[in-house]
Amino acid sequence: MPKLRIRAPVLPSEDPEAVRAAMLRLFPESDLELVDGHWEGDAPSLDTLHEQIRRQRILDSTRSMLRSGADDSSIRIRLHKQVAHVGKVSFAEEDALLGFIELIISDVDPLPFIDLLAPETVDGEEVSP
Repeated sequence: MPKLRIRAPVLPSEDPEAVRAAMLRLFPESDLELVDGHWEGDAPSLDTLHEQIRRQRILDSTRSMLRSGADDSSIRIRLHKQVAHVGKVSFAEEDALLGFIELIISDVDPLPFIDLLAPETVDGEEVSP
């Protein structure tokens, strides 16, 4: 079972509770703690993220971001905090102006996991492996 860790900095202009709420929109029931200006904690599942990437029809971009953030046993991606606040998924660069939520998926074989979370598509439809 993969370990899911989420982390987001609280910028000086942000309300810490608003940042926490944004994280919980994509990772409900996460156990979050404010540590040194960052909310961080473990997420129990990726169910909401999984559902949202399908609802938004962003499987290909999700797959690309997951693959670019993968190494031998983990995957690291960043999600825009502002977009997460409304329950949507948008990927962020490390220097995102308004900050990001970092998701670290560890103890996982990345490629098969990516195939489950964001399978390949043809003409916008999922392709079975």
